[in-house]
Amino acid sequence: MSVEIGSLLTRSPEIRHGRPCIVGTGISVHRIAIMYKLGLNAEEIAREYPHLDIAGIYAALAYYHANQAEVEADIAADEAEADRIEAEWYRTRNEMVARSSPTTKV
Repeated sequence: MSVEIGSLLTRSPEIRHGRPCIVGTGISVHRIAIMYKLGLNAEEIAREYPHLDIAGIYAALAYYHANQAEVEADIAADEAEADRIEAEWYRTRNEMVARSSPTTKV
């Protein structure tokens, strides 16, 4: 019995903002692509996520390679948002520290 490759991935607006995921998991193609870009191959990714089927990992990698510009844009947008959140956190933290620090008058 053969498996239709498209049946190994799914997308739903309620899961990972509608990004494609390996069926039956919350693991997105985006996450697999990041691990792949870090130098892990499909078998190494499977060791990191033993609940994933190797065929699903290869389907995610195939999707990534077929839609690389889309996936890379998602990754870049996520990184930019993380940078923005981090900068806001540091700005807020520094403001709080400045307000709570006793001022020295000469």
